[in-house]
Amino acid sequence: MKTERKPPECWLTDMDGVLVKEGMAIPGAAEFIARLIEKQRRFLVLTNNSIFTPRDLAARLARSGLDVPEESIWTSALATADFLNQQQPRGTAYVIGEAGLTTALHDVGYTLTDVNPDYVVIGELRSYSFEAITKAIRLVSAGARFIATNPDVTSPSPEGPIPATGSAAAMITAATGAKPYFVGKPNPMMFRSAMNRIEAHVLSTVMIGDRMETDVVAGIEAGLETILVLSGSTAKDEVARYPYRPSRVLDSIADVVDLV
Repeated sequence: MKTERKPPECWLTDMDGVLVKEGMAIPGAAEFIARLIEKQRRFLVLTNNSIFTPRDLAARLARSGLDVPEESIWTSALATADFLNQQQPRGTAYVIGEAGLTTALHDVGYTLTDVNPDYVVIGELRSYSFEAITKAIRLVSAGARFIATNPDVTSPSPEGPIPATGSAAAMITAATGAKPYFVGKPNPMMFRSAMNRIEAHVLSTVMIGDRMETDVVAGIEAGLETILVLSGSTAKDEVARYPYRPSRVLDSIADVVDLV
């Protein structure tokens, strides 16, 4: 028997390709955020980027003209810290990552160390250190459990794609045979942790994204209504190639404003 969905009360939305593109707000994004706040809807802006803290990202969004409170931003770093805190509270970790990841782990009571850590945790970096990767390989080989914030193999830059978390994690896997547990999208774990954060119910929550292979599939696996917007990575003629379908396909976030 099909479970009836309820009118949307909570909203999860991807950031890049949905709200902003190349540092500029996408038309309709400011109105969408304003409508959520006006209607007192619970919402989170999600990103697989683990470099920045929510405060950093709120400032970056503000420069784009989007007023998003830092408490309304949920990163793969926060989701990773939340996951580890549930698995082993106040544990230890060797971390390859920027402030977004180290701060999130500190905030849940984790100790960062390179001596016999419980976990090796790898996130996104502006540049990866071969020395740090070597240390991670030795620690994983010695028994540390292996976690990665997300599986993205490249990140965009003005000069072109650069290696991201998934590529660095693959080096460690190739050297050790150990595969990491990826917490960020497309793992629906990230959506479930976000929903717990805002006390959202699966039948009244909507996920908006621009990528079929991450945002939409993870939303479906988490049991959410999904909206694909065509302002980012996925073109309209590509949707039919996938074996799953979003609930709606819309041109951009501007078309979502009246649905709030």
